[in-house]
Amino acid sequence: MQRILSMKVAAAAVLGAVLALNAGAAQLQVVAQSNDMVWNAVAVDGWRVFVAGPRWTGSKGPAVGLLDAAGKPQPYPDAAWNGWRKGAASARAFVNVNAIHMDGKGSLWVVDSGSPDFGGDPLPHGAKAVQIDLRTNRVTRVVEFGPDVALPGSYVDDIRFNGKHAYLTDAGKPGIIVLDLVTGDTRRVLDGSPATTALADRQIEVAGRIMRGADGKPLRVNADPFELSPDGRHLYFGPLSGPWSQVETRLLDDPTVDAAALERAVKPWADLPPTGGTAMDRHGNLYFSDLKTSSLKKRTPDGRVMTVIQDDRLHWVDAPVIDAAHRIWLPVPQMDRNALFNDGVSRVRWPITLYTLQLEGASQ
Repeated sequence: MQRILSMKVAAAAVLGAVLALNAGAAQLQVVAQSNDMVWNAVAVDGWRVFVAGPRWTGSKGPAVGLLDAAGKPQPYPDAAWNGWRKGAASARAFVNVNAIHMDGKGSLWVVDSGSPDFGGDPLPHGAKAVQIDLRTNRVTRVVEFGPDVALPGSYVDDIRFNGKHAYLTDAGKPGIIVLDLVTGDTRRVLDGSPATTALADRQIEVAGRIMRGADGKPLRVNADPFELSPDGRHLYFGPLSGPWSQVETRLLDDPTVDAAALERAVKPWADLPPTGGTAMDRHGNLYFSDLKTSSLKKRTPDGRVMTVIQDDRLHWVDAPVIDAAHRIWLPVPQMDRNALFNDGVSRVRWPITLYTLQLEGASQ
């Protein structure tokens, strides 16, 4: 009897240890799901959560949505901006939203590639960055990317803010766009640079499959993921398949720095695997989705890389964001499962899900 009691006590101790371990492990929390909208971007303003997704995915929801109390996306800032149809004017409506991002000064910015088709050319007045005042929920500024900035084949991808300037990547025609937030002037830099161009020998592998375009060839995505250092002095960037480079932002901001001098200033930064999206915290830790392993990883400022969580549900996490509570928000659009990349047959596993993860509880 004593032996049986001892065994029960020992088993209880083991169970308690297991429960304690699980309680401290990284745990995904489902925030919202959709059987209609494919979201690949998220932004958080206090209790308000915004999602967005590109038109070419076949998404049936709004281009930019504000999640309501039931977790359903409602058109933001209004139905008119989300009401673009083929043949309509492009200047005051979202044609193809690829990114949304907070500027830290009370505005949400929406990046519109301007082309409703993946790999297509931007429509006249279609490629733009749209500023929305979060207090009034009204568009306060539209910065168009003219034909000298959004080139044929351009896919303006994402945006980051640094004082009087913002930077955007072009995943179609390799390069970086610099936006002067004071004047509204835009210009291309590192245009066609090796640092912004996808390498032919680096493929995008997602959970065991090589991602291919509509032509059947391995997909090449140029300048796509990027982050700004916490002090704003460096921009880290690269093609989707890596590797990443770095350059001083003071050189990007100065229009008198010529192309050759800027190219010489680019330095290697990190040899990261193909990633769907990244977020950098105030300490300079880079969190990135590893497409090959369906995991979220962390790169510390000294270059160490560790797995935060590996979970098959994290199949192509795109454009995460870290909120004020140090939670990371993880939209999972499953971009590689779109019909465009699978001989016209969709392999998307519905619903599309948005997760959060408390980073303080993540394994190191």
